[in-house]
Amino acid sequence: MSSPKVLTVARIEAVKPKETRYELPDAGLPGFYLIVQPSGAKSFALRYRAAGKPRKLTIGSYPKFTLEAARKLAREAVVAVARGEDPGAEKKAARQPSGVPQTVDALVPKFMEDYARNGARKKRKQPPKPRTLEETARLLRDVLAAWKGCRLDSIRRRDVAALLDGIASEHAVKANRALAALRCMFGFAVKNDYLETSPCSGVDAPSPETSRDRVLKDAELRLVMRAMEKLEAPLGPFARMLALTLQRRNEVAGMRWDELDVAERTWTIPGIRTKNSKLHIVPLAPGAMAILEAMKAERFEGSDFVFTSTGRSPVSGFAKLKSQLDRLITAENGGEPIAPWRFHDLRRTGASKMPRLGVALPIVEKVLNHTSGSFAGVVGVYQRHDFQDEKRAALEAWAAFLGRLTEGGGDNVASLGEHRAARQVVLK
Repeated sequence: MSSPKVLTVARIEAVKPKETRYELPDAGLPGFYLIVQPSGAKSFALRYRAAGKPRKLTIGSYPKFTLEAARKLAREAVVAVARGEDPGAEKKAARQPSGVPQTVDALVPKFMEDYARNGARKKRKQPPKPRTLEETARLLRDVLAAWKGCRLDSIRRRDVAALLDGIASEHAVKANRALAALRCMFGFAVKNDYLETSPCSGVDAPSPETSRDRVLKDAELRLVMRAMEKLEAPLGPFARMLALTLQRRNEVAGMRWDELDVAERTWTIPGIRTKNSKLHIVPLAPGAMAILEAMKAERFEGSDFVFTSTGRSPVSGFAKLKSQLDRLITAENGGEPIAPWRFHDLRRTGASKMPRLGVALPIVEKVLNHTSGSFAGVVGVYQRHDFQDEKRAALEAWAAFLGRLTEGGGDNVASLGEHRAARQVVLK
């Protein structure tokens, strides 16, 4: 193979096309070369490295660009690279239509605007819930902090993996959620032709996820309930309402006064706030009604929220609340903490113990607002009975059980046979 020669006008004029495209490097300026196409068309380009990655700058066609002019532009580009610039990427960006995001900073808000309107998948029938939007926005803020100013076409698979590894070192599940958000965002970029391929392609979830199966024992549940009673409003009443209704944490936290019907003793959660987007009516046991009556005295004037510390937003600070409960539980238990638990475990615990109280599984599913299991598929389509009486009986039986447990009576299932609610929920 012959060594490169200095490009001259005479040499450029003399070269002939071949069956395939080929290049003639310029010995006078490393990286600068002439491209000869099978059609006979000729053009100048420059190869260089920016941010450790190979790059190419297309200068222009010959003879529109003379050898002298092309070599001058190539030298200027080499100087720009030495300053840390990327002339090829800048030229490509200049050719893009206005409004096309070039950096991660520009893509995130554009993606979030589309995501809020259309969701992440074509099959989604309505936009994601506010909570999902907030969580996605929070995850992408962390991404922005790491990739601020980075061009979209500079992000590689290894960059995604490195970012996720850093998140996983602090919070494994959060890293999985971040990957899901990134896949949505870069998928949006590919779909809209902002990128050719997604850097998330082939990236595996950083951490395995397993379904939790924690069910609190009766003795543990007694400790939890007693600890909840020691906390002042709004955290204590919020926690007890969580246990009494068995609804999801954010659903209870976001409970609004206009969702309550005192006369009917019900709480209606609108579909926009439920996980399955279906309106859910929760019958309220006497204990839950007593909590609401007490919260009226704590109500912020003009506030829409039942459980709030500011009057402007729902109660929050769940990690702090959990820590307070764990300290009270440990003190109540003679200095011994119970096994790790989460607020969501209360739902699983209630669902697991209700059958012991005579509550049929389909009613448990209705209490939890599940649309799978007994009500999946065709059954869910044609079954339109609302089960309100059965749900009320189940939750009253559950509340009675918690009351006896908290007072120290233990799991006296036999006494439930005298409880009218228990008899109502046994399906023949």
